[in-house]
This record gives sequence, C-alpha cells and structure tokens, in this order.
Amino acid sequence: MPELIIKGGTVVTPQGTAETDIGIDSERISALAPGLSGHREIDATGLIVLPGVIDAHTHMELPVRGSRSSDDFLSGTIAAACGGVTTIADFSVGTPPDTTLPEEIEARLETATKAVVDYTLHGEVIGWQPDRETELVEAINLGVHTFKFYMTYSRSGRMSDDGTLFHAFAALARNGGRAMVHAENDAIINALTDAFESQGKLDIDSLPQSRPPLCEAEAIARAALIAQHTGVCLRIAHVSSQLGLDAAQTARAAGGELIAETCPQYLLLDEQVYARPDGHLYAATPPLRTQTDCQALWKGLSTGAIDMVATDHCPFTRDQKRWAGSFLKLPYGLPGVETLLPLLLSDGVLQRRISLEQLVQLVSAGPAKALGIYPRKGAIAVGSDADLVFIDLAEEWTITADALHMRTDFNPYEGRRIVGRPVMTLSRGRVVFDGGRFCGEEGWGRFISQTV
Repeated sequence: MPELIIKGGTVVTPQGTAETDIGIDSERISALAPGLSGHREIDATGLIVLPGVIDAHTHMELPVRGSRSSDDFLSGTIAAACGGVTTIADFSVGTPPDTTLPEEIEARLETATKAVVDYTLHGEVIGWQPDRETELVEAINLGVHTFKFYMTYSRSGRMSDDGTLFHAFAALARNGGRAMVHAENDAIINALTDAFESQGKLDIDSLPQSRPPLCEAEAIARAALIAQHTGVCLRIAHVSSQLGLDAAQTARAAGGELIAETCPQYLLLDEQVYARPDGHLYAATPPLRTQTDCQALWKGLSTGAIDMVATDHCPFTRDQKRWAGSFLKLPYGLPGVETLLPLLLSDGVLQRRISLEQLVQLVSAGPAKALGIYPRKGAIAVGSDADLVFIDLAEEWTITADALHMRTDFNPYEGRRIVGRPVMTLSRGRVVFDGGRFCGEEGWGRFISQTV
C-alpha cells in the first residue's frame, strides 16, 4: 500500500490524458492505476495533474552592474513552487581567471542549498581557452553537462569568439557535454550602439533597434554550423524573433542537433511597451520584438519547431532599474519563474494555441530531456520523482506584483487577467504549495545531477 495516493485527477503527459490515481513512496511515483488505496490520500477530483514544471533558465542572485538580481535561491524557489515549478536550472557564477569552472560550480552549489525545490546547474563559460579542457571534464564529473557561451558582450569581457566556440564545442562533444549559446552578433550590436551613442539616442526605445533580429539570426546560424561540424548538441537560449527561429529551423534541417528555447516575454510582450513611461523596466536582452515575431513563436510552439519554454528569470526592483538617462546603464532581465505555467495555460492552452499535452512537453518533458534529467524529472511514470502540480482550469485571477512571491515590486504582466491556476505543488511527494500558501521548507531542494 503506497504511502500517498493522488486520487481523482486528470493526469496529463505528452502522450495524452488519463483518469488514473498516482501512488507515491519514498519520494517517487510507485504506481499508476485507477482505484489505488494508500495510507494518505489527496483528492484531485476536478483538477488537472501535470508533471512538475522545469524552468530550465533562471538567474538567482546574479551579479549585474554592481547589483544582484532580487531573488535569491530561497525567495526564487518559493516563487517557483507557488507557480508549479519543481526544478530550476541556474548558472555558475565566477570571475575567471581567478576561479576555475569547477570551483565556480561548487561555490554555486553551496549558495543554492537554501532552495525549497530541486535544482540543477549550467556552467557559465567565460574566458575559456583550449588548455582548460580538463575544467570541462571536472565539471561534467560534478554533474553539470550543459555549458553556456556568450556570442556578445565583448566589451564586458564575457564573449567567446568563434575560435573559442570551435575548440570548446569540440571538447564538449568528446566528453559528453552540451553547448548553450546566447546568440547575438556582437559586431553589429557594437556598431549600432556606437552610432546611437554618438547621436545621443540612448532612450529605451532605441534598445530593440540596437539589437535587431538580424543579430540573433546570424549568430544562431553561425553557432549551429560550428556545432554541426564539431558534433555537439547545441541549445539556443531565448529565441526571440521569427528570423531567429527560421535560422534555427534551417540549421536543424541541415542535420544539426539543435534545441530551441523561447520565453514567455517573447510570446506575450512586444516592443510597444518601450514607449510607456515605465518602458525602461522591460529592458532585457534580447529585447522584446514585434507582434509578428510573437505570432511566429507561438506557431513554433504548436509545430514543434521550439522545444521548450523557460523564463530567463532575472528580476529587479523598480529602484534597481531606475532610469539613469541611457539604456546602456540598465540591468537587463525580467521576472517570470512564478508566472511561466499560468501564462502558458491561459494564453496558450485556453486560447487553443497549444494543447495541454504540448504544454507538458514544452515545460516538463522537453526541458528535462535537454538537461539530461529525464525521466527522473519531467515525467509522470513509475520510478520518476513525485513532482506534481495540480491545476484548476476554471479559476480566474489577475497578476499583480504584490500578490506574487517573487522578490520584486514590478511585474511585466501587471493587471493581466488569467484563467487557470496552480493550486497545489508536490516536490518529491511533499506538498510545498497548497491553496495559495507556501508550505515547504528551506533546504528541501536537492541538486540533480545531469547525464548524457
């Protein structure tokens, strides 16, 4: 007899829906069948039961321009749990050459111990050279198999040039790692930014003009070609435009192993917000695009051209984003970990842009496979971790920053009416959110090691 039974819910996986009970023992799913009995039961009648959401791109307490993103691993994972997210994937943070990649990962793992849901890490690669291949091997041995490279930000010293990408991608292919890129053409961005600066055009609505979709598309095509010839699996972070998506599809058709990720802000917001009095609060890179781009990305979700949706959660307060006369002086990033699932439910599933099964693929199974943590995560199957979220598709509510758990006084979707809401979240069989109240425990989250 299982320790815990979830009874009466409609269970949704990428393969379909089923009216079945879920048995849970020792933090994992132990049975799937109608009519189960257990020592304890949770009644999910009338609710949709999904695998816990995996936000595969977050930035908790990230150092930016002398400040830090406003969520730490405690507040950020509390917000995650309240939004149905049961695993996050964050990034190592370091200052090479003073630190090595394994040291940065171990330091970040120590920082993350206060998390209330499970977590895994990407290695953020800055200043890498071919003679540092052993660092990649050591990082992989620590359970980190995905490594992020920046194709822009040369002026802050974060960019990897094409030669570095070539050697690093080849090293990852040899050692069982995966590559991830922030894909924007640095030279075009610098040329446009210099021109705007010389003309004194540094208002916030110049931000999207300084980083046009051409920059994204060119960089995706270039990174994908290098990845194809070195044999590494390549993930494109935060695809934001139709041109970028087209470049990713072309690369995939040419035989490259490519994973495309987008974010809710590129599906639901457009560059018109920069004309608002508080438009500077929406500063992000890549910047917000046009409605045409939004629609192309929604189509990409429905056709399978986009493999996953993550948030790039990097929140700041209004004070941290105070306007100082130039978009170059702003910290870039938006909050999102708590609203990922509600937004895709309301504007995706209930608007018939994607199905419930596609939603599970995009926010659970797809991210888990991209991270190398499937089927432990991202699945409702015997042996999988008992990470579950219960959804009331009938509940209507309004997004307001003060009613959410993310540590910011600004939300890009403020006042948006939402239909459908997470009402309970289980992390490894433990209820961590119930009926609007967080009920988890600091330190409950565990590091999840990645595999090939």
